[in-house]
Amino acid sequence: MKKVIAERFTDAHEGDVVVFIIGMRVNKWWAVHKWLPVFSAMPGMIKELYINKSLGFLSTEMFFGRTVMLVQYWRSYEELSAYAKGHQHLHAWKNFNRRIGTNGSVGIYHETYIVPKENREGIYVNMPPFGLSKASGYEKITPATATSKKRLATKDASSLNQDQTQP
Repeated sequence: MKKVIAERFTDAHEGDVVVFIIGMRVNKWWAVHKWLPVFSAMPGMIKELYINKSLGFLSTEMFFGRTVMLVQYWRSYEELSAYAKGHQHLHAWKNFNRRIGTNGSVGIYHETYIVPKENREGIYVNMPPFGLSKASGYEKITPATATSKKRLATKDASSLNQDQTQP
């Protein structure tokens, strides 16, 4: 069991982040021979991503039910896109299209969000590191970061300060 941090904290991620939501939905439970291979492809890809940090993957959270969902954090869209075009993902994608295509037995989906640092904030209370705080580390909430508005302002101000120091 992950250690719970019994205080308020926020993520320590410094830059922009790509949030990638990917998953599958079982539409025909009895078609195990269709959806099980899709489901079984996920652990290998996740292992590959955690082992190869140079790919740009930061972390993932997984949720299971009829619809399986993974929320992933990436350093950049370019790295996410490069991974999608190769590695284990490309093999899994080709298998999906060959074995399932649009027959309706199992659905897959993804959504991609490119989030500039000044447009995101997070808070975690009585939680183990989770989400972006698991991906990047965490910081204790201070009076300067006590509210959502302050956390966003702090990130925005730090980006403005960086811009002012550029020639």
